[in-house]
Amino acid sequence: MTKQHIFTGAATALITPLTPDGVDYPAFGRLIDWQIENGIDALVIAGTTGEGSTLSDEEHREVLRYAVERAAGRVPMIAGTGSNDTAYAIDMTKYACELGYDAMLVVTPYYNKATQKGLIQMYKAIADASTKPLILYNVPSRTGVSIEPATYAALADHPMIAAIKEANGNISKIAETVALVGDKLDIYSGNDDQIIPILSLGGMGVISVLSNLLPGETSAMCKKFMEGDVAGARKMQLDYLQLINALFCEVNPIPVKAAMNAMGFCSEDIRLPLTPMEDAHRENLLALMRKAGLEV
Repeated sequence: MTKQHIFTGAATALITPLTPDGVDYPAFGRLIDWQIENGIDALVIAGTTGEGSTLSDEEHREVLRYAVERAAGRVPMIAGTGSNDTAYAIDMTKYACELGYDAMLVVTPYYNKATQKGLIQMYKAIADASTKPLILYNVPSRTGVSIEPATYAALADHPMIAAIKEANGNISKIAETVALVGDKLDIYSGNDDQIIPILSLGGMGVISVLSNLLPGETSAMCKKFMEGDVAGARKMQLDYLQLINALFCEVNPIPVKAAMNAMGFCSEDIRLPLTPMEDAHRENLLALMRKAGLEV
């Protein structure tokens, strides 16, 4: 079975606009439309940046439903359905499949972690229950567990496991993974400061925080590389490096929420244990946003 690419280029790990009372759906809708109109290649809903871990079950389901209906097939839609509770991940994956999502983003289990054997069994159980492809999401700095290259290789032949969002930060490990899985799994950068390095290893694009602010530009960076303009793509990567660093100077999505508030899209409301951005960090972020041509 040949696995189809879920998307190429940039997918935004979209924020979820909030108020003290719940999800701000009018702001969410405007944000989805703006992203698509400005050239984003795909959208990820209720992932880490979308605060999926602090949405209630009811909110999580409604956010997924609202987003896929609002997008109306204009771009590939990816649902954040991972959990440290495998049964819940399976349930959310089935629900997102029914809603018509194109793929699922499934993070490694946090807090209870897992052995590599446990990861293999968990991902196979979720994939067996899914009618849409899975993107395995490796972000050990947040979850405390990392998917090893050999584990990816053990999962690569499953027909519903199609891709990796790799945010381990270790280019050597990523190269080892590519060497083992070949073209069986697409690889997407999970770190905005490593878009071009991962594309150079055969990556298909990025699942991005930066593209919340700069959807067209982040997509263009990927396209430049894929069309052979390596120097142009590298320049964009380096030109945005300070802004990328500012977007991660506090725990994501604290800075990107502040950024989107400054751009007039939504309030800065964020759920505990996360708190609003520190003023000193905010001033630096706003200055770098202006330098990138954003009106704030």
